[in-house]
Amino acid sequence: MQRISGKTALITGGNSGIGLATAKLFHEHGARLAITGRDPVSLEQARMALGGDVLAIQSDAGKLSDIESLMHQIGERFDKLDILFANAAIAHAKPFELVTEAEFDEMVTVNFKGVFFTIQKALPLLPKGASVIITTSITNQIGSRNFSIYGACKAAQRSLVKSLGLELIERGIRINAISPGPISTPMYGRIGLPDEVEQMVKTEILNKSPIKRFGEPGEVAKVALFLASDDSSYIVGDEIVVDGGMSLL
Repeated sequence: MQRISGKTALITGGNSGIGLATAKLFHEHGARLAITGRDPVSLEQARMALGGDVLAIQSDAGKLSDIESLMHQIGERFDKLDILFANAAIAHAKPFELVTEAEFDEMVTVNFKGVFFTIQKALPLLPKGASVIITTSITNQIGSRNFSIYGACKAAQRSLVKSLGLELIERGIRINAISPGPISTPMYGRIGLPDEVEQMVKTEILNKSPIKRFGEPGEVAKVALFLASDDSSYIVGDEIVVDGGMSLL
């Protein structure tokens, strides 16, 4: 059964990792689909993998002009947006004392400001019954060395979901979040750690994990599908943790 057949969905950061896995699942379940990404090469690869009817738009999730242009293109192509998955994010791993102002601004701009305005600018396209989903992280509730800004931004997202849960439900729009733990995505290779340190971090995570493995993007995508569908119609302003038990420690 196609659970979101005929609905229109936008996934930011849909060109890799959790976003791409979700795009594939949404497509399988009948959604008309748009994805974004900053990298034109991976964006085109994702479009080809998903099929020619998917709208792929190069867009910087932290740039207001790009967000406004994105929503204009979505409006022209689809008229409305039943599902908005604000998933695009960046992360830089660095000790607190070494973080620069430029790095701080970049992460806050993409991970919080960008999410805020993506939802705000999409609002005219969201009909009654629409579902908004944000990808947060378990770093918003547990400490994580070298990820102070990233964790703080994800905590801000969690707070935003609570506030907008109350505001948007008055319009008949639900907003919820997915809080992933360690997931096998390309982000680990882009956070700036030397190869040997990255491997050490992954080994430490595996040793600590109650389930003794990383999660797969498809496992997060299934939760996104649930929140996007009418199956979650009574869930508002909540955050579903998908972490194999990591946050229990």
